[in-house]
Amino acid sequence: MESWNQWMCSPVVFGVIALGIAAFFYYRVKALNDGNETMKRIAGYIREGAMAFLNRQYKVLAVYALAVFVIVGLNLGWLAGGSFLLGAFLSLLAGFVGMRAATNANVRTTEAARTGSRANALLTALDGGAVMGLSVAALGLIGLGVLYMVFKDHPEISPIFHSFAVGASSIALFARIGGGIYTKAADVGSDIAGKVIEGIPEDDPRNPGVVADNVGDNVGDVAGMGADIYESMVAAIVAAMAIAISADATQIPHLVENASDNKMIAIGLPLLLSGLGLAVSIVCIFIARAMRQMNPATVLRGSLILPPIILAAVSYVVMNVLGVNQAVTAIIAVGAIGGAVIGLVTDYYTSAGPVAKIAQASTTGAGTNLIRGLAVGMESTAIPMLVVAFVVFLANKYLGLYGIALSAVGMLGGTAVVMTVDAYGPISDNAGGISEMSGLGKEVRDITDELDAVGNTTAAIGKGFAIGSAIITVLALFSAFNMEVNHVREAAGMGVVSLALTDPNIMIGILVGSILPFLVGSTTMLAVGRAAGAIVDEIRRQFKEIPGLMELKAEPDTRAIVDIATSAALKEMILPGVIAVASPVVVGFTLGAAALAGLLAGSLAVGATLSLYMANAGGAWDNAKKYIEKGNLPGHKKGSEVHKNAVVGDMVGDPFKDTSGPGIAILIKVMSVVSLLIAPLIAKL
Repeated sequence: MESWNQWMCSPVVFGVIALGIAAFFYYRVKALNDGNETMKRIAGYIREGAMAFLNRQYKVLAVYALAVFVIVGLNLGWLAGGSFLLGAFLSLLAGFVGMRAATNANVRTTEAARTGSRANALLTALDGGAVMGLSVAALGLIGLGVLYMVFKDHPEISPIFHSFAVGASSIALFARIGGGIYTKAADVGSDIAGKVIEGIPEDDPRNPGVVADNVGDNVGDVAGMGADIYESMVAAIVAAMAIAISADATQIPHLVENASDNKMIAIGLPLLLSGLGLAVSIVCIFIARAMRQMNPATVLRGSLILPPIILAAVSYVVMNVLGVNQAVTAIIAVGAIGGAVIGLVTDYYTSAGPVAKIAQASTTGAGTNLIRGLAVGMESTAIPMLVVAFVVFLANKYLGLYGIALSAVGMLGGTAVVMTVDAYGPISDNAGGISEMSGLGKEVRDITDELDAVGNTTAAIGKGFAIGSAIITVLALFSAFNMEVNHVREAAGMGVVSLALTDPNIMIGILVGSILPFLVGSTTMLAVGRAAGAIVDEIRRQFKEIPGLMELKAEPDTRAIVDIATSAALKEMILPGVIAVASPVVVGFTLGAAALAGLLAGSLAVGATLSLYMANAGGAWDNAKKYIEKGNLPGHKKGSEVHKNAVVGDMVGDPFKDTSGPGIAILIKVMSVVSLLIAPLIAKL
């Protein structure tokens, strides 16, 4: 056990090293030339808007966090309450750091493109994204690693870890949905007022909504996505630890020869494996930087494929040194490969044949574009769900419920790389917007457009990856919840809860649970629609009332649009958040543990497919529009009626892929971790 304890320090050590490398990348990017005065001014507007949104959002979330801290502290102990605050704080910190890096990297990526160097532009965007990727993984591991080392022998270890996960999950929900509402309201509103009504190009400096649109890329796809991935990694680790903590000696799979060490190793193993995943990610980030002269698509796709292969090899060596069953390595590999397959399937449905067919369908109207896009989204759920089922089958076959949780840990082993590549997308997108608004010319825009096109594809892969890992994580959390309930009941001399479909309470829970993903999807879609409508009205007013705006003789009032989007996002994110946090509490305390188990099952089955469907349909609509803009549809170009039909599909797809789809994926995770936290309180009801 002495060597094991030494190894268990490695997650925190790797986390500290990763933060050091993130700081290096941050200051390296900050030291680069940030262009001419026009570029600096536009980038300043974007940075100012992004940080203003975060500051206002964090004030709202601080009130929420303090209220939950008191509730958790009074019911589960102040250690658990403090752990909740720690999980929430680290999630917010990761988003803040990543946002600062992204809003500094965007204009410097533009400047690198202005000098004619695609390789340097790619490197700048990658380094900016790496700050976010490394911070997300490092802060999660440092938080959980410190808690493990301090409280591993504490009798209340379960609520301490569960509370940390609830802090991470609930903040992720608000950050992802709030950021998603902001970014898509600004995007849709700007597109309707600019491209559809006024007929001016995307990122036209006359459009007051363009800056807000670029701000939205950061608050949604950097801060929001960062909180999402951070929470997924934390939830996967905690699910595996929770199963090991609640299980008795017969339920823990055979991991080591010495049976007395089995439980302790089972508790710490997911944390150790995630630490190894971070070390592998650091190596892969430097490999990607070394490949910067190559085609950007090759560099970024390679960055996503390498980590599973290297992690499996590293796990084999380390498990051999520690004398741990190599079934662990096999399951880690299966989970990681499963995540890669889901990403590749997402890539296909959002960038290949299906996209061309949606573009072709636009030739007969916006309606046929929408029909084809909806069909593509529905079809795209089949293979990922079958992959998840296959991963779960193999994991359960060799290591039981604990193996299912470990497969989710394996799928998220390359978290830092996935988040790096994902954050690269909005940075390169912003770089293109700054280029257009600064009037830098076609040569610069060609470089930024190439980087942005790859970023759109990798962002879709990232969303598929995040949703796929969320499904397996929720399955593990569901198992942990059931084990925790029965562990408490058996200790009190009560019978176990049997999850039989013939139980009316379970059926009620399933039916209610199936409603919740649709409610969250509906509320977030309507939120984007309302906010976008307000933005369209304000842009129209400015076009009409600001003399010389359309002739480029006056500047638009961009701050007004940023304020509308910010206020709407903060207001509209509350209802979906309340649904996610309150529904398990209400059902659990009114109908009991069996009904709550049914609620989780119903929301998982519906939410898993609905989130995949919405995310992939939205990505396909977006890329179908870009397919036409690139001239790939003979006889039809940007600005044509066919292109306008595709723009309609893109506007529907925007909230699908960046607000509602990801929001539903977080919904099912938040419900699961909240249920796990309250399991001891409702077990005896």
